[in-house]
Amino acid sequence: MKYKYVVKDNHPTLTLFFAGWGMDEHPFSELRPIESDFMVCYDYRSLEFDWSLVENYTAIKVVAWSMGVWAATQAGLPVDLPIVSRIAINGTPWPVDNQYGILQNIFEGTLAGLNENTLRKFQLRMCGGGEAFREFQQIAPQRTVDELRTELATIGELYQTLPEKDFAWDIAHAGQKDMIFPYANQLAAWEKAGVKVSAGEDAHYDASVFKHYLNAI
Repeated sequence: MKYKYVVKDNHPTLTLFFAGWGMDEHPFSELRPIESDFMVCYDYRSLEFDWSLVENYTAIKVVAWSMGVWAATQAGLPVDLPIVSRIAINGTPWPVDNQYGILQNIFEGTLAGLNENTLRKFQLRMCGGGEAFREFQQIAPQRTVDELRTELATIGELYQTLPEKDFAWDIAHAGQKDMIFPYANQLAAWEKAGVKVSAGEDAHYDASVFKHYLNAI
């Protein structure tokens, strides 16, 4: 896993954001949580994290999106970290699952056919098209397709081999227009997990949703 500060102003509070597959810090570089340092985690070819980097904060808010929900669940956050809230956005702890996550055949097809053109189509669906997609292209991740292919394959392998971990999510947000993680599957997953769901009409990637939850108490 890679992690990079977007804001490091020596606040006592840290917002720890687990991004989705294929991301880096660029799509989130304009987000500024109020009175908080802001670190973006991405690249799940490994789930290792140096927790000593964040041990001096007095309060840590975990926000995860898309595949980042699974990554945060599996990352093994130390129990002594001062985590004050855990918010999941448009993702589930079961990322490749016909009932609780992305459909298996969709995941496998995305991996098998990944190239520059199909990545762009994925991002179009991710943003819900239109102006949101055009805006995303201005801040798109700066990573290669080969790297993203390896990351996606690794996620699939790790999901199949790693044991499930308990992680007490406080609230989950599910977008009704999400074309990556089906809305119905998100609802089923969070019902299984016993987590309250807040529904919205957003697509899978929606900057306004991120801003809302990054600043939520």
